[in-house]
Amino acid sequence: MALRALDNTLPAAVEERPKKVAKVAVAAAVSAASPGSGQKKNKNDENMAPKATAAAGEQAVEYIPSEELEAVTNPKAKAAGLVAGLDSKDWVEVCDALNDARRLAIHHSALLNPILEKVVLAIVKTMKSPRSAVLKTSIMACTDIFNSFGNILSSVSNESFDKLLLQLLLKASQDKKFVCEEAEKAMRAMAASMPPLPLLKKLKAYVRHANLRVRAKAAVAIAHCASRMDIEAMKEFGMSALLKVAADLLNDRLPEAREAARSVVGSVHAAFAKEAAANEEDGPTAAASWENLCSLSLPPISAQAVAKIASSSSQ
Repeated sequence: MALRALDNTLPAAVEERPKKVAKVAVAAAVSAASPGSGQKKNKNDENMAPKATAAAGEQAVEYIPSEELEAVTNPKAKAAGLVAGLDSKDWVEVCDALNDARRLAIHHSALLNPILEKVVLAIVKTMKSPRSAVLKTSIMACTDIFNSFGNILSSVSNESFDKLLLQLLLKASQDKKFVCEEAEKAMRAMAASMPPLPLLKKLKAYVRHANLRVRAKAAVAIAHCASRMDIEAMKEFGMSALLKVAADLLNDRLPEAREAARSVVGSVHAAFAKEAAANEEDGPTAAASWENLCSLSLPPISAQAVAKIASSSSQ
């Protein structure tokens, strides 16, 4: 049997499948670049100050109390450029302009009065800003304007005031506590400084607002107005109309509105009783007159509820 020749040749190599190379995520090397190399250092250096952000900028805004605001150095120049500053695209400049408006209202109201209409409309615009610093400062400006001018309806149009009142009611109804508290403070200043009758006429429209919280905040302001009104002012507004406003709010879903309604009833009854005493009416006669007013002004169920509140408040 013939033997196969043995030689040093190897059998033909079988082609192997290429091995998969694992993909390794290589982090970008951060080189300690020389000052002139032009490469950026991406190093977390604890000795480097953090970059300023918008949120940090808002935290840096100082909310100055009214009593700490000083007079303006050049009030005429500030008044001339105030509206332009309030309309600025830079929110920091807007905050500065709002504080200037506050200073002018407190210390130089005569210079602010001729442009108050434009200033109020500009403030209404800033109250819609998404920036918390602008929003809070604008509400603070409202407070100072109310305290300084009292009845601003004598200086601004009804339309401008209506826009301002709506924004205050909306901001007082917000979930943000600091916004809500500042707006409530501004509304208290409004109710305390403005004549109650014209303000009450403005607030009446919000008693049936779709927003529960807006209704409640309007009710509180109405209660403030009623507490400052004498019997003559109530008669001018309409005793029956005022009782109807209170009766509507007595059935509101929010306790704040219901409590304000009871306060309104108490104020109306107190003024009514004071007039009865001045006319030397005895107790039974005055009580009968009050019940007659309620029955003529309200449906039976509402009249009973109002009469009950009045009787409990007089005890």
